Amino acid sequence: MEKIIQQLNNSRHVLVASHVNPDGDAVGSMLAMGLALGALNKHVTIYNESPIPAVYRFLAGVQQIVNHLAPDAIFDTALILDCGELERIGDVAPRIANIPVIINIDHHVTNSLFGHLQLIDQEACATTEILHRIIQQLGVPLTREIAASIYTGILTDTGSFRFSNTNQSAFAICDQMVRYGVNPHTIAQHVYGHYSLGRIKLLNLALDSIEVSDNGKVSLMTLTQAMLLKTRTRPEDIDGMINYARSIQDVKIAALIQEKCNGNRYTNEFSAPYHVSLRSDGSVDVAEIATDFGGGGHSSAAGFGIEGTLAEVKSRILGLADKL
Repeated sequence: MEKIIQQLNNSRHVLVASHVNPDGDAVGSMLAMGLALGALNKHVTIYNESPIPAVYRFLAGVQQIVNHLAPDAIFDTALILDCGELERIGDVAPRIANIPVIINIDHHVTNSLFGHLQLIDQEACATTEILHRIIQQLGVPLTREIAASIYTGILTDTGSFRFSNTNQSAFAICDQMVRYGVNPHTIAQHVYGHYSLGRIKLLNLALDSIEVSDNGKVSLMTLTQAMLLKTRTRPEDIDGMINYARSIQDVKIAALIQEKCNGNRYTNEFSAPYHVSLRSDGSVDVAEIATDFGGGGHSSAAGFGIEGTLAEVKSRILGLADKL
């Protein structure tokens, strides 16, 4: 913590970035740190390769997130948030690897410990929980805008305080954020209450795709490029849909198979044609499963890329039920 604080204080131009297809914790983390460093009069570039999901575009500072880096931009520090490995940044990972100091802040148990300075807290409910501590150590006064980003990150990564990673800090920090002006109803309405018609139609197709293993312990949802085209939606509209498969009675592991579009940089996270997201009911460590497939994450949420036909991928995922 001390070395990270010292490096950030001494930095002139900081690149703040998170993984492709960002979720609420990734978006909240980028904005909270971007706003905090801006308050310290640092030159900050906030980067994400993917479009920001519409449900998070209400957050202050979101218009500052860019998905292109100027060729001549020079950074002395890269602050990489909520990423188990640097490659999850996307196409610019090789360029970021050459930045003089890379700071890696995360809560995933499978973090590869990349970078020069690491702060990995596997007990944290979200990366925004860790950043709350860092912002306090930086001496940045908490504003309502920063508080909203932190609250959103914790709210979404704990599944509205329903997931097994919900801890005492989640409630304590969110209580503090409310005292700094965050309106829980307003944020809940943005995150969970306003969807495009296309997203609703996509959800309908996703729900219709659900399959369950013979023993009822593994559920499987599939989203293809054809579904996105039919509903005129984008990959960011998929965020959170896996939770419907997870909520099925007796299911221990829910999986979302997402077909990726070759040549589309928003979905081409790795070369594999499919990406599988896993969610657990809390009784199974899906990070271990994801690691076996070459991916990673934490015990309740993880993911990996996988080769093969859709039928082959489904068979392998449903086969996980035999070990439960």
